[in-house]
Order: sequence, then structure tokens, then C-alpha cells
Amino acid sequence: MNLICVSGLPRSGSTLLCQLLAQHPEVYSTGHSSPLVSVLENIRSTFSSNDFSLAQLDVDFDLAYGRMGNVLRSVLEGWFQETDKQHVVDKNRGWLRMAEMLNELHDDWRILVCVRDLTQIYGSIEKQHAKTRLLNFADGTDAHGAMARADQLFGKGGVVGGPLNFISDIQDIQDPRIHERIQYVPFEYLMQKPAEAVEEMFGWLGLSPHKINPNKLTTRPHESDSYYRFKYRHETREAITAPARHIIPPRVEEGLRKNYKWYFDQFYPS
Repeated sequence: MNLICVSGLPRSGSTLLCQLLAQHPEVYSTGHSSPLVSVLENIRSTFSSNDFSLAQLDVDFDLAYGRMGNVLRSVLEGWFQETDKQHVVDKNRGWLRMAEMLNELHDDWRILVCVRDLTQIYGSIEKQHAKTRLLNFADGTDAHGAMARADQLFGKGGVVGGPLNFISDIQDIQDPRIHERIQYVPFEYLMQKPAEAVEEMFGWLGLSPHKINPNKLTTRPHESDSYYRFKYRHETREAITAPARHIIPPRVEEGLRKNYKWYFDQFYPS
């Protein structure tokens, strides 16, 4: 099994990316956010805290630790038993923080990380908020003004800030084999040159060449948006159309560019 993990920032094209991957005949992709990351983390947490598990580690560490790995690998392999396709896609923003653990559990994995200009992520969320102002964010963010919303969204545990920390932390990993399996996918490139971006992505994933028509894509039912209080829509469309640039409050933009200079330097140096 070749595991293709789709991760990255919200409002940065992860739903579209899964839709594009599904166009390839060798790829299995439902396009929905998956609980697999949480399942693996919960199993690891149980092993790490269960009294009987700890007692077995005391008695025969190698045997007990090996069993833990076997269980986690079995869950990972068994998750996709409904398909006979070799390349499978799993979408969850948590995959990036799981890179080192994933490297221990599986031999053939890749992570595609969706990135986008942070000012446009904020603008996209604000635009969607304007359409659904009568509905509250899950964390109550919309009770505040634009600047306070930005602070909460991009805070350490925020919807954008959390995945941003994953991208930052991954830079500290010393193992070059892990970095070789991570590819960043800029939203802007996907919008402006979708055919070229997809061709490069298929090649990097080791898939056979396959042309896609960005103006004639197969759509699928999107995932449940009620989980996000309809603030982060996951619609799929038949054609790729670049959105208009969002104009955001100057002090919000200034704060984002200052606080996340490392991000702009790495992905948007110009």
C-alpha cells in the first residue's frame, strides 16, 4: 500500500487536491477528512498509559513494544481494505505532526501539504463568515472584531495556527528521509497552472502519467460541514477557477506578515 496523506492549512485546497488525486485511475480517494490519525494516536496513548501494557514493557520490553507496533501497523493497513488500489489517500491536518511516527509504521508514505498566502486564508474565512454570520464558529470566534478573530484563528491552538505550528515544527526534524517524503503544494500554483501542478504531483508520487482536464472534473459528495458550523465549506466543482484576491484590514495583514515572517520567507518570498 502506498499511503498518500493530504495535510496542511485550511482554505488552501485540500478538498480540491483530494478531488484531483481521485481523477487518477490508480488512486483511491474519498476526499473526506479521516479519523485515522486520531485512531492511531488514541491507540498509542492507551498503550502508553495502560497498567497492564506498562507491566508487560517492564517484563519484556522488546516483545511488548513489538506488539504495539504490530497493532498500529495492522490498523493502518486494514483501514483501506475496501479497495484493491495500491495508492490510497487519507486527509487530515494531523498527518504532518505524525510524520516521525508514520515513518516508524509504514515503508511507503508521502505527505502533500497544502499552503496558501496567509492573508488570503484569513480573507477566505472572513468571506465565508460574512455568508454565514448568523451561525457561530465552533469556538465562538465570531463574537469578536476582525483583529480578534485573526488572533484566535492564528493562535497556537487555532484552526489556522495549529497546522501552522506543524509546518514550523517539521523543519526541526533532522532525518532527511522524512523531508524527502513531504511535498508542499501552493494553492496559488494549483489555481494558476492546475494541469502542470497535477502532472508534477503525480510524478512525485510515483504514479503513471495521467492528464486531467481542469475544466471537466468529476465531483463527489462533500463531507459534513456541520462539524465546522458551516464556516469552512468543502464543496467540489467541475472546473477550477481561481478566486478573486481578498482585501483584508491593513493591520491584520501587517500582523500576519510580521508574526509569520518565517512562513512568508519560505513559501512567498516575493
